[in-house]
Amino acid sequence: MFEGSFSFDYKTYLKEVYRLAPRKFAFRARTREEMEEWQLAFRLKLKESLGLTNMEEDLRGHVPRAERVSVTEMDDYIREKWYIWVEPIVPLPFWLLKPKNISGRLPLVLTPHGHNHPDIYVGIAYNEHDEKAIIEGERDIAVQAVKEGYIAIAPTARGFGETMDRVECEKDAVSSCRSQLKHCLLVGRTPIGERVWDISRLIDWALKRPDVDPNRIAITGNSGGGTTSIYAAACDERISVAAPSCSFCTFIGSIGTIRHCDCNYIPGVLRLGEMHDVAGLIAPRPFCAIAGKEDSIFPIEHVLEAFSKLKLIYETAGFPDRCEIFIGESGHRYYKRGAWPFIRKWFNLIDQGEDVRHFR
Repeated sequence: MFEGSFSFDYKTYLKEVYRLAPRKFAFRARTREEMEEWQLAFRLKLKESLGLTNMEEDLRGHVPRAERVSVTEMDDYIREKWYIWVEPIVPLPFWLLKPKNISGRLPLVLTPHGHNHPDIYVGIAYNEHDEKAIIEGERDIAVQAVKEGYIAIAPTARGFGETMDRVECEKDAVSSCRSQLKHCLLVGRTPIGERVWDISRLIDWALKRPDVDPNRIAITGNSGGGTTSIYAAACDERISVAAPSCSFCTFIGSIGTIRHCDCNYIPGVLRLGEMHDVAGLIAPRPFCAIAGKEDSIFPIEHVLEAFSKLKLIYETAGFPDRCEIFIGESGHRYYKRGAWPFIRKWFNLIDQGEDVRHFR
């Protein structure tokens, strides 16, 4: 029992701990030049915190190879199952969807998934729960992308599906995120860092294909897939458009105070900056924060707080029109009306010659 003035309040403790963290790379730039210097320094430190720097050193010289294992003819697109060796002993499953009867170099959309079965994003349901996620949550995101006329890559997030720890898989766990986090920390990695690494290796592979347009690469996913989308776009500047769903918020207002999966946590990230600072590394590339008005784990008031600060970063960059928000009327799910008009708009502008990757 707690007694008298010696009682301990955990929420008060967290609030003070978060207040004391210095936010070394909180956005303070006043000019484009200062902003470019800020991005260069912050991106380097963020990659270190994610464990990407360690992965780059440990895996120096590794060239990913990929192998196709199945082809399925759908009504208006082709669905292929592949494996890519993102590390010498890590064959990562992914789906490749490409439209029929469309030739030339096409835009590429990467669709990292959240805490669901990976195959949901390509419209494959194994039970009623999967069907509900696809229909009510609009989570067949890779199918949506290919129907827009784009090539879609839907990777398995490490810690899910075939990349799970077999013991946890046998226990019918959704993921191995907790085990992944613990073992990553021992060698200076993070689950998000590994997932970002995998996205970049998929881009390496895709850019060698003659049917992929290197200037039009988008990333969009829901929840954990949205989180991967934010960090991947922040770290890999080849991604030209980002539209994360139900994931952009403040750290303190979401993963800092509400129960979330262990895979969300990056050592010391709040000593670097808040989530809007991380997303600021995407500027001047187009960014759309997709949110749910009733999302209980990414509260809308904190989403709006983060967005208002991100908008200031884009204004400093000189491109306020490239930063948007879409708020769906429901909860924690994907909102395709927030994603595809935005992605289509910017793919068209890029195709017409607009340079979204550079400040000048």
